[in-house]
Amino acid sequence: MFDKDIRICLIGAGPAGLSAGMYLEQKGYTNYTILERDDHVGGKCHSPEYNGKHYEMGAIMGVPSYYAVHDVEEFCGFTHDGPALDAEYAYPDGTRYDPMDDHGNPEEAERILGIKNDFRKLCMLLLTKYEGYDVNGHRGVAEGRYEGFSATADRMPVSGENPNLKDLALPFDEFLRMNDIWLIRELWIDAFTSFGYGFFDEIPAAYVLKYLDFETNSNFMRKDLWTWKDGTQSIWIRLNDKLRNPARLNCSITEVNRQGDKVIMTINGAQEEYDKVIITAPLQFMPEYFDATEEEKALFSKIEYERYDILGYVTEPEDHPEKSVFIREHMESENYGRLMLFYRRWFEDKDQVLVTYSLRNHRNKPELSIEENRKNVLTDCATMGAPAKEVVNAKDWYYFPHIFTEDYADGWYDKVEAMQGQLNTYYAGEIMSFGDMDETAEYSRELVERFF
Repeated sequence: MFDKDIRICLIGAGPAGLSAGMYLEQKGYTNYTILERDDHVGGKCHSPEYNGKHYEMGAIMGVPSYYAVHDVEEFCGFTHDGPALDAEYAYPDGTRYDPMDDHGNPEEAERILGIKNDFRKLCMLLLTKYEGYDVNGHRGVAEGRYEGFSATADRMPVSGENPNLKDLALPFDEFLRMNDIWLIRELWIDAFTSFGYGFFDEIPAAYVLKYLDFETNSNFMRKDLWTWKDGTQSIWIRLNDKLRNPARLNCSITEVNRQGDKVIMTINGAQEEYDKVIITAPLQFMPEYFDATEEEKALFSKIEYERYDILGYVTEPEDHPEKSVFIREHMESENYGRLMLFYRRWFEDKDQVLVTYSLRNHRNKPELSIEENRKNVLTDCATMGAPAKEVVNAKDWYYFPHIFTEDYADGWYDKVEAMQGQLNTYYAGEIMSFGDMDETAEYSRELVERFF
């Protein structure tokens, strides 16, 4: 759509920015520049090394329906080659259990049968009542329509009217109650809340179902999972190495002025000029260094995010757990600030880092401090039988930018999409689709397809 030699600046070298560079390159645009504030690429795909083995301080895995990640694999010539994953469940007191084993209890057998029935009911609802729910991004949903590319392997353009899609603005718990499918909740919570995406009583159903569409969540439940030996960060390191124009690291952008048909940027104290800019870094902070319009300021001030804390720690060999462990009770908002999951990556090795995951905020509750949260989590690790010998890494991420029900229903996404291309600026990254690596990369693909 533009001269292939236009100067395009991509802000951010996480999955969204790097994949946007790949898709631009594949369409013949070669005069692009990727700027990254940090000294490494990958964003929240962060895979440090301990005793010769990588562990995950961010994204853990993928599934076969991660089509954009597979695009990267094909572009770079590698595949998923990491360890198989397995997990078990524990009550808050540390007792292990199988949530799908009735143990001969008639009430439990009835509950499990109800889950299976609700699962089938949800499948039919998504195919019929909520047709179009799984289109990447959020264009039109608040207006009762869908527009984008299908979530199937062919990724064909699709569009249509469906007033029922307005229901997706509701918190997921309300959505489940309204459709009388409450029991499937526990089949969705493991891969959502424990991975840092908020609590079901506050997060709009659109985020839950666009990330964990029926195919994707079925892959999670079947444990049909992808991992990478050198960690998820290796995906983006390899892509960066393969790109014609690898990311420039340690770039401090202090000012951006959009003047006429040019974008003038001050980077590490020097001015550079571009024709187009694609922002994949957090839009919430864009007004701090851009000549933001009043509309940009108003819309981006609505963005909230999760305080998702991750600890990497080691145990004594005799305390090392056999598997990763989910604690579902701690995925409920009344138990925020507690250990939801600890992750064991290498099954043959007890001298490795375990990683813990916890959320310390909820929109209706006081935010816990990092210190208070860490104390709770380490206490829970000991209760689980895996006390910490030493904490070797810690992250308190800016995680899963999102908006709440009232702003979603008010058409926040359509207002932002209407600004695409104005002032030679395009908006991408996590908030425009969802906060996992595949959805953000997929949105970058679609942005390039739509506008370039």
